[in-house]
Amino acid sequence: MRAMPQKKTFDDLVRLMTTLRGPDGCPWDRKQTLPDLKPYVIEEAYEVVDAIDRDDRAALLEEIGDLLLEAVFVAEITREEGTFDIYDSITAIHDKLVRRHPHVFGDAQADDAEQVLVNWEKLKRDERKAENKSVLSGVPQSLPALLKASRLTEKAARVGFDWRRTDDVFDKLDEEMAELRAAVAAGDAANIHEEIGDLLFTIANIARKVNVNAEEALQSTNRKFQSRFTHMETRVHERGQNIDQLTLEEMDALWEDAKTQ
Repeated sequence: MRAMPQKKTFDDLVRLMTTLRGPDGCPWDRKQTLPDLKPYVIEEAYEVVDAIDRDDRAALLEEIGDLLLEAVFVAEITREEGTFDIYDSITAIHDKLVRRHPHVFGDAQADDAEQVLVNWEKLKRDERKAENKSVLSGVPQSLPALLKASRLTEKAARVGFDWRRTDDVFDKLDEEMAELRAAVAAGDAANIHEEIGDLLFTIANIARKVNVNAEEALQSTNRKFQSRFTHMETRVHERGQNIDQLTLEEMDALWEDAKTQ
């Protein structure tokens, strides 16, 4: 019977990264800077999400490790700078979680998840007020635009800045559609740009009001489109043709076939 491999600890990973960044380590790892690591952090976070979406536990196991590596990598660079290390980050999140869960570690009451969110937001507002920060300050500037629109309006809504009814947002959608049509008719490129942004922002609000994650909804539609288009291409290749040789009517027929499949 083959022996199970010995599990490594978090400290093993931290020491490994210190070695890789050390004088006898890897030239590529030593060369990396904080800006260099930004795309890897984003990519690994998305790969974790992708593994969850595919319900692929084997991939999720690996991707969590990759994401953790990026956190350790970033913190190793800041440790070398003398600013903070990974254990300072762990301490910060540990203390924040204790502080934000007074219903677990203190005397506050929270009988359901909704009340927990109310308490959480109140504590965050108190912290921001003490630091003279905006209600919106916790939303990262680098978030994907649709997700960022959702997060901005979620935070604004939690302090009462929101439409009272979902129908009011649909009225706003009609207004934005009319303004976009007018901008297109006028051929005003700058205004078209602005109105498309307003339209997408309003759609993000509709999704929020009906408890749908706009980013995930759009990703689902992207996957659906990709699957159907790939099916079309497969059918065309089976005929010995390329898809760009088809008329729009022929493509539409294949699209309908893909939908039924």
